[in-house]
Amino acid sequence: MMSVRERARKAFQATRALGLPDQEVTPVLEHLLKLFNNNWDLIESEDYRALIDAYFELKENKGEDNRKNVVGDYGESSRLPKRLCLQDSEGQASPTKCSARQILSPEEHGKPSSVNLQQGATFLNKKDSSSSGCSNSCKKPQQQPVTCEKNRPLHIINDITKGTENVKISLVGDIGKQELPKFTYMRDNIIYQDAYVHISLARVADEDCCSGCSGDCLPVSIPCACAHETGGEFAYTTDGQLRDKFLKACISMKQDPEGHDSVYCQDCPLERLKNEYKPEKCKGHLVRKFIKECWRKCGCNMQCGNRVVQRGITCKLQVFWTREGKGWGVKTLQDLPKGTFVCEYVGEILTNTELFERNLKGSGNEKHTYPVTLDADWGSERVLKDEEALCLDATFCGNVARFINHRCFDANLIDIPVEVETPDRHYYHLALFTTRDVRASEELTWDYGIDFNDDEHPIKAFKCCCRSAFCRDVKR
Repeated sequence: MMSVRERARKAFQATRALGLPDQEVTPVLEHLLKLFNNNWDLIESEDYRALIDAYFELKENKGEDNRKNVVGDYGESSRLPKRLCLQDSEGQASPTKCSARQILSPEEHGKPSSVNLQQGATFLNKKDSSSSGCSNSCKKPQQQPVTCEKNRPLHIINDITKGTENVKISLVGDIGKQELPKFTYMRDNIIYQDAYVHISLARVADEDCCSGCSGDCLPVSIPCACAHETGGEFAYTTDGQLRDKFLKACISMKQDPEGHDSVYCQDCPLERLKNEYKPEKCKGHLVRKFIKECWRKCGCNMQCGNRVVQRGITCKLQVFWTREGKGWGVKTLQDLPKGTFVCEYVGEILTNTELFERNLKGSGNEKHTYPVTLDADWGSERVLKDEEALCLDATFCGNVARFINHRCFDANLIDIPVEVETPDRHYYHLALFTTRDVRASEELTWDYGIDFNDDEHPIKAFKCCCRSAFCRDVKR
């Protein structure tokens, strides 16, 4: 992690490149740090755009009389000067007002307040917030987007997770024609309706857990029972990354599925949806490598090195509006070593039929997600019931992974099945790990495994914009 001195040096380096004198930038930077509660990520995003915009706003209005404003704590500010908008997650519309979807875009009520240039930011006056259309119980001022002819302003949401993750995940995007995404942020998967997910202590045999362990399982000389799934050694190193051998095997499966084993359903759920009365033969499902993590029945603690995915997100991530026509994307705000766990793909757990029916009823406006089929164990039974053929859909409910864009073949993330609560592999967690070292500010991508030539697949493919040299959407 960079020191404050190093981060300040890089900030001045960026402003010097524009010919801005350090003595004039310094007070602006100090005010932004105070406003952002020393959150450097918001200042460094978009190549220090917040800092640069605040500086020019100050210069453009130099000489104007200061106007009275109410300066709230961080998270209560209504906006940054003209080109920059800031919204804290607490200012989002509540789920009770938005049915099942969480509206992340700001509410627009009342009148914009005046600008205090010495503060380097803009706030709402108290009387404006009181006349904004809020109920009497609404204490916080409502955010006002600001228009500017020269530059379009930015949406900045401090934390789209609403405090549910270990770290804040910000969202940054130009205010243009695109709408901010509407969805409910969830940290964990949740059953939509008919999906069968049986989680019980009775189903986990003693030989499938390490009840005799204590502390951390990884340093012990003889790996415990939880390492059996990965060949007698844990999938993780003591540094928390995937072992190189295990990661290479998973990447090989992803990039060359025909070179690895597949299983075939006697009555494939996917083929049933295409033709219920006369389904074709199963085209095969890849035999995936699983990670088996320790869980509640194990004797180790939550800091055990074999509990990586279940501890949640620890990487600094940011949702941003891409410039390549891909819509929203996700980038890392820190360097990530190869094999690092980034996040889990979280969504509603649906049956294959529920997903198919949802797609038929869809308005076509849900552009932010691509459903995932949990088919890693479909071939283990002769006939799979519909309630056991499960999928994950993050269109309406999900986490940050719903914004990660697809990239054919050479993506910097890979999805790996992870077994935590139950040995029943009809349901499992889908975790995303880095396939190589990823630099800070680099966009994160993963290969959705789409067959762009399968026009009859229940989950319709989109037009690929990945620009990879290995792109499979040859018809584009």
